[in-house]
Amino acid sequence: MAFSAVFSPTLNLAISSTTYYCKRRKSNTKSVSVRASSTEKGESKDKDAPAFNPFGFVTDNPSSRSAIQLPENPAEDGNVGQMLYRIEDKGKEYGSYVKSGKLRWFVRETGSASSRRGTIVFLHGAPMQSFSYRVVMSQLSDAGFHCFAPDWIGFGFSDKPQPGYGFNYTEKEFHDALDKLLEVLEVNSPFFLVVQGFLVGSYGLTWALKNSSKISKLAILNSPLTDSSPIPGLFQKLRIPLYGEFTSQNAIIAERFIEGGSPYVLKNEKADVYRLPYLSSSGPGFALLEAARKANFKGTFSEIAGGFATERWDKPILLAWGLSDKYLPQSVAEQFQKGNPAQIQLKLIEGAGHMPQEDWPEKVVEAFRMFF
Repeated sequence: MAFSAVFSPTLNLAISSTTYYCKRRKSNTKSVSVRASSTEKGESKDKDAPAFNPFGFVTDNPSSRSAIQLPENPAEDGNVGQMLYRIEDKGKEYGSYVKSGKLRWFVRETGSASSRRGTIVFLHGAPMQSFSYRVVMSQLSDAGFHCFAPDWIGFGFSDKPQPGYGFNYTEKEFHDALDKLLEVLEVNSPFFLVVQGFLVGSYGLTWALKNSSKISKLAILNSPLTDSSPIPGLFQKLRIPLYGEFTSQNAIIAERFIEGGSPYVLKNEKADVYRLPYLSSSGPGFALLEAARKANFKGTFSEIAGGFATERWDKPILLAWGLSDKYLPQSVAEQFQKGNPAQIQLKLIEGAGHMPQEDWPEKVVEAFRMFF
């Protein structure tokens, strides 16, 4: 029996229990559903310690309150289905579905094939989606670039096959699927490549090592690049039997991971989009679970560190690094640059965390325009 069949009822019960708790709590206080005002880049994280809450794993996170807190009018009290109805059309800017073999990808595209400055392909990391590149893509297309940003298979709005039924979430399968997608999109080589993040983000870099002739320049945003790169707790939890299954079905898994590596709290409209795939079905969680358990994290980190070293890589690399990353220290970027100082240019981005493209896209665009 598939894990989704076993754990979905449990998850639904947990959500129902949380909703019931919020209904009861709402009658006692109105402040629980009010969020702090937004800053320009995101919302400041509360410094005051919250009171004890038995459902604190959800409600203590300001950006996730909209997923469970109910409106003041009882007639509008919601459930998961109503939440989905409210947000189901969000987050698909510049995107469309593209069929590649038996797989259906969700791909964002800005600019056109006739764009004068070339093509850029953006690859996201786990557990995120291409939505993180929307602002960067829009501004770079205005600057004359043709941009593509797919959701990896198993992530975002792309297909999420059940493991063993056409896709097993191994590194090789991700590489092969990307090769086929680039053919369907008619991306002409050489092109510019941008990669960020863990797991599938790392697979984007190992794909680059195997296809260096297809790339003219490579830009890397915060990613594990050395043997010493730490593995975030999320991926360690996913590899624990049984506990990993429950972890993968947390509907706010993506937004919590993003906020965990950032100095900001996501605004509601952004958190809704990162949350949507995990609210819609159990598929994204189990895809992430399978990919994390198939991954050889440290082996991949070592392959990346050695593959981009001086004697192995001769293409220009921009390493744009958010200084406030709470998962990867600045020393990772500095050590990686020392491995190939002639080709690797390090650009430090103040005020940005693990996802500079989300935290401060304007600074990322500025760095990319100068590099590409």
